[in-house]
Amino acid sequence: MNTATNPNTATDTNVTATANESIATNASSDRPYATTVWFLNGPNANLYGLDANKTYGSDSFPTLRERCEKKAAALELNLNFVQSNWEGQLVDWIQQARGDAQGVIINAAGLTYSSIPILDALLSFPGRIVEVHMSNIWRRESFRHHSYISKAADGVIAGLGADGYELAIEAMARLIRRPT
Repeated sequence: MNTATNPNTATDTNVTATANESIATNASSDRPYATTVWFLNGPNANLYGLDANKTYGSDSFPTLRERCEKKAAALELNLNFVQSNWEGQLVDWIQQARGDAQGVIINAAGLTYSSIPILDALLSFPGRIVEVHMSNIWRRESFRHHSYISKAADGVIAGLGADGYELAIEAMARLIRRPT
């Protein structure tokens, strides 16, 4: 299957699977915890660790996923950690999270600065939302200084690389468990 032309494909550096297979793998029926969080990664996140400039750190996407899964388990969270290069797939996952998740963590990557559909989907999500970026978006090009995603987010973590991903999971656990 050619992943470059199929909008229903999610990828990482080691695995190419259809979005439905990816969801089935991450959203198994044997969830050990009561709380579920979706961690959505946007375009090119599957290339983390391969950037010659190390803008996004040196951890590969599979390594980053493993770190996040360990952190979530330590905090007793079920984690659906997924990635897609397609805007519509991210919207579909946000809509799916409405049915089974208490929180969404999102690194929309380049779509952060342009995607009204992702913003609208997040605004319809009833749970908590944390926006995360590997790099400090305010130290980069001026077009990256405005995030549409931030309007829907409870908080934003940026510029801390892979550690920021783990911090986003910790923040989400606290937000979900905080009395309203």
